[in-house]
Amino acid sequence: MKRILLGLLSALSIGSMGFAADDAKPAAEKKTGLPAYAEPAKLTEKAPETFKAKFTTSKGAFTVEVTRAMSPNGADRFYNLVKSGYFTDVAFFRVIPGFMGQFGIHGDPKVSAAWRGARIQDDPVKGSNKRGFLSFAMAGPNTRTTQFFINLVDNTNLDGMGFSPFGKVVEGQEIVDKINGEYGEGAPRGRGPNQGIIQEKGNEYLKKDYPNLDYIKSAALVP
Repeated sequence: MKRILLGLLSALSIGSMGFAADDAKPAAEKKTGLPAYAEPAKLTEKAPETFKAKFTTSKGAFTVEVTRAMSPNGADRFYNLVKSGYFTDVAFFRVIPGFMGQFGIHGDPKVSAAWRGARIQDDPVKGSNKRGFLSFAMAGPNTRTTQFFINLVDNTNLDGMGFSPFGKVVEGQEIVDKINGEYGEGAPRGRGPNQGIIQEKGNEYLKKDYPNLDYIKSAALVP
């Protein structure tokens, strides 16, 4: 278990109607060549005190409810990622049965690069990493960016390590439980994907070398 927890701590090692196709793109995308969710500096809206987000995955759908008071900085970051459409074709790249399922590195290496330095400050741990609760993966103090994990069991030992939950799965936990964990721990400690290579090559690497991974197809705020 100590080895697994160390692995978690090192989680960061992100034309119709007469218009030409380029004209139809949002201004931010035309300027940078990347979608709006690749501009962290603009995605800083304060989240509502509570909100829900529905994730549609290759295994089915689940819904997360976020309570901002539990972890304000974390909730704000999560809210902006969901609202901007960041979670499209994003892999559950590190799933360890009996522990947790991790996701959040974007499939496009350019998007991952844009978020790599967009760290947020830590929040005090007010909740607990019980089954179904979400927290950020991190590589030490004040290193949270876009990686998250869902606790598959009660992992209350993580509370004292600074992992601050900000929400929980309120619908579809049975879907979360089905997310493929056959690859287990990531390389070099295990046989799963290497996070450095995911950052460098994105989904091209994952879909070639780890074809059975499950993916988030999309995520959206629930009205």
